Amino acid sequence: FRRGIVIAQVNELTDELPRVDIPGSWVDFVVVADRPFAVEPLFTRDPRHINDLQILMAMMVIRGIYERHGVTSLNHGIGFDTAAIELLLPTYGEALGLRGKICRNWTLNPHPTLIPAIESGWVESVHCFGSEVGMEDYIRARPDIFFTGRDGSLRSNRVLCQLAGQYGVDLFIGSTLQMDPDGNSSTVTLGRLAGFGGAPNMGHDPKGRRHSTPAWLSLITAEGDVVRGRKLVVQLAETYQKGGQPVIVESLDAVQVGKASGMPIAPVMIYGDDVSHAVTEEGIAYLYKAEGIEERRAAIAAVAGATPVGMTANAERTADLRRRGIVAFPEDIGVRRTDAKRSLLAARSVEELVAWSGGLYKPPSRFRSW
Repeated sequence: FRRGIVIAQVNELTDELPRVDIPGSWVDFVVVADRPFAVEPLFTRDPRHINDLQILMAMMVIRGIYERHGVTSLNHGIGFDTAAIELLLPTYGEALGLRGKICRNWTLNPHPTLIPAIESGWVESVHCFGSEVGMEDYIRARPDIFFTGRDGSLRSNRVLCQLAGQYGVDLFIGSTLQMDPDGNSSTVTLGRLAGFGGAPNMGHDPKGRRHSTPAWLSLITAEGDVVRGRKLVVQLAETYQKGGQPVIVESLDAVQVGKASGMPIAPVMIYGDDVSHAVTEEGIAYLYKAEGIEERRAAIAAVAGATPVGMTANAERTADLRRRGIVAFPEDIGVRRTDAKRSLLAARSVEELVAWSGGLYKPPSRFRSW
């Protein structure tokens, strides 16, 4: 609107449109492409690749965070860790009697791995940043869950969904490639520059929030006439990546990358002082309860396993942190490690997700094995 040029790339020109997203008066040039615009299924994860460690972490999240804090509104980041949580809701979550108590309202792209939870009556609403390849027919069939227009197609709004994800929801949870002893995390590592997506926006505690929910209030640790709640910001990390690289490290690669690239600050995805919970296969660090930076570091070290950071943990101090509820191992929250098996997943393949959808989900060819 300020002497800019708007170019619309389209697959075809047609006399009529089922809906109008961009008025013609805003467009200066229209280019008909020689092939359809490539759209990647960014949010689709094949359940075949979810492993037992990810299932164990998902069980701990459901019991030790979602149930404990009464999380009803939330955003899930991309990855197999969060896909495992979604696929455990109709099985593990149902066995715990949590349907209707947690995970009701979502700011989320239409993850195919959420289909079983939707079909099992767990989900009341999903407000989307955008769509996902293959989910169009399923979305059209569930206007009670998704925000759709008169033609049945998804009415997403990226800006409003980012606002809801920042201010409105109780919790953000996502995976990271590296975390340091203070809880700072980044997906920028040496030789790999992965984008942050919406994590910096949704993965922080917005100080402008004023509406209260039980989950938000549950993180109050101070006493006084004027206190405020806090958004739950959860970082998931297996202690080691494939190939034996530790995920919890003494210093983020992002610091070195930032200096080498001449950046004014290190490209940190989520700052440690915003992280309320850190989850590994070893347990949960309830960082919001920690009294001071040293106790925070001790809590992270307690769940850092055999990483260099984990080797700094003191057994006596870890035991004290467990007694005080700042650190919880699976057995402390009623999770049995031996129960973490793929048989718990509501769907163990993309084909089973299609079956849950009644054939409405049309996965891209790369995810088809039938």
